[in-house]
Amino acid sequence: MVTQEQRRRQLAREKFLRQQQRRTAARRKSHMRNTVVASVLGVVVVGSVVSYATGVFKNDDKKANAGAEVTPSAAPTSKAPDPCGKPASGSVKSLSWKKEPAMTIDKSADYTMKMATTCGEMDIALNAAAAPHTVNSFDFLAGKGYFDHTKCHRLTAEGIYVLQCGDPKGTGAGGPGYTIPDENLKDKSLKGNVYPAGTVAMANQYNAQTKSGRGTGGSQFFLVYQDSQLPPDYTPFGTVSDAGMKVLKKIAGAGAQPADPQTGNTAPNATVVIDKATVTKS
Repeated sequence: MVTQEQRRRQLAREKFLRQQQRRTAARRKSHMRNTVVASVLGVVVVGSVVSYATGVFKNDDKKANAGAEVTPSAAPTSKAPDPCGKPASGSVKSLSWKKEPAMTIDKSADYTMKMATTCGEMDIALNAAAAPHTVNSFDFLAGKGYFDHTKCHRLTAEGIYVLQCGDPKGTGAGGPGYTIPDENLKDKSLKGNVYPAGTVAMANQYNAQTKSGRGTGGSQFFLVYQDSQLPPDYTPFGTVSDAGMKVLKKIAGAGAQPADPQTGNTAPNATVVIDKATVTKS
């Protein structure tokens, strides 16, 4: 006959086992999320000093990255009609610089980036005070026509909900040749490790597990169309206007293509091209 003490010990062991199982499941879920985040927001930064490849991207010389794991950036949604128009005439400029541009913006002023896209206009209020290096870089790049005629190459629809743009190559491997530091990672808007809808932030190559890859932002950025669980490792530097959010959600509503077997990239079904990007001071 089982005594009360034996029964108590048995129940305690069962409770301990359940706790261990939950912890193991939580660690597995966290690892999977980090893998998705890295594959979604990682970029290959091409510069005079830095040439740094994440696990799901090819190097610029088109040779596969040794030991790379090809992982989908997120599960694609079903095919939907393209809600966007035809791109404006013109071609992407092949531009590169050896170092970050000199600081020319007024950190106390308000700046707006206007993106005329094939899907509609999106205005982004830029936070120059909190992210001066980032805003200064975008002011410089937009002034050079760097973003004009470039595709927004990635849309994620599971885990995190973002549209990623800013790569002239349209592959996730492009950059301006220089890098900029991470900024504003303690912004009050990033409560509970959530990037709220409307946030515009920088993609980079930071690896939370190895704590390497700080200051690897280039030109690629992402626009959050739905609150997304993300660690505060990506510089938030702007906010999409209400009208711009309608355009962004229209793009998201069209879904994403199946993952590219080489890069794991899930391109948007919508033909999202930035016809013209300008930054203005107000």
